[in-house]
Amino acid sequence: MNIIVQTSSWDATVGVLFIGGARYDCTLGRGGVTLEKTEGDGKTPVGTYPLRQLIYRADRMAQPQTGLPAEILAADTGWCEDASHADYNTKVTLPHPAVCDRMTRDDHLYDMTVVIGYNDAPVVAGRGSAIFMHLAREEWTPTAGCVGLKRGDLIEVLKHLTPDSHITILPPPA
Repeated sequence: MNIIVQTSSWDATVGVLFIGGARYDCTLGRGGVTLEKTEGDGKTPVGTYPLRQLIYRADRMAQPQTGLPAEILAADTGWCEDASHADYNTKVTLPHPAVCDRMTRDDHLYDMTVVIGYNDAPVVAGRGSAIFMHLAREEWTPTAGCVGLKRGDLIEVLKHLTPDSHITILPPPA
């Protein structure tokens, strides 16, 4: 089943996610949405992308029900955000010589993380990295470019996903 995300304007930091007739509020990038994503702009990329896999914290929860490939998040997992490095926009093992986002965070944002297949086939340096669907902050603040959902909502969404699922982040209405 596929996901549709709608927002009201290019600079909106919240949107609505639709899947299987259900509707969920979501958070988006602090810079809104864009057709031309660049590294560090804080924007969520508009377009249609495959959903690669679920990565989850087995030390914090049981594996959620999903048809996506699922992987337990290892304590030394990171995601390379250094556009000048050959491992840019890939999962890496820490420590790593490049600038990387540690996936095992003290907060709960990455307890359940769906890897969105943005800028990965092929990877283009500087086009943006680490675009995920993950848990939203309790304060409902924007993401760095990802799609954030409440815990219960993400658990429900995961139940509908398969290896053929895609997410479409729509441009705002004209």
